[in-house]
Amino acid sequence: MPKESPPGFAIWLTGLPSSGKTTVAHALACLLSQRSIPVQLLDSDELRKELTPNPSYSPEEREWFYRVIVFLAGLLTDNGVNVLIAATAPRRTYRQAARARIRRFAEAYLICSPEVCRSRDPKGLWRMAEEGKIGALPGGGAPYEPPESPEVLADTARFSAEEAAKEILYQLKERGFFEGR
Repeated sequence: MPKESPPGFAIWLTGLPSSGKTTVAHALACLLSQRSIPVQLLDSDELRKELTPNPSYSPEEREWFYRVIVFLAGLLTDNGVNVLIAATAPRRTYRQAARARIRRFAEAYLICSPEVCRSRDPKGLWRMAEEGKIGALPGGGAPYEPPESPEVLADTARFSAEEAAKEILYQLKERGFFEGR
């Protein structure tokens, strides 16, 4: 009988659109790789291209989309794969579902004001929300529920992506998240 893999971990990076989730996740993946800890990145922008190429961002579609992310992350971690999730997940219930499903789970809240997010908006989402072209932008017309007690806080308005990734790694190490790795 094959040896069972120990469960992997999942770190969900959440925050407003343009707060740096994907950039910080890539920097964190590099830091973990340097420590011989491989990870799989589940980036909501990349997943949406494949799963919902013409997203409506309706409440029903968001519910489905985040259920799929939780399913994929749970499946991967059950099979020993470590996962970084870079996704706004504007409702706490989406992230709570992951916490309930995944044994080794941490939530990293990337703190960044809407003003700073607007100023660095690479996709023009904040501008489109202000112009009324989209109404479902979390923090810009649609609600965003910040985590109530995340394992990690990283201020991406003050720190570079690399500094934020180092802070996430440091805070999780301090909490014993990587024990036995």
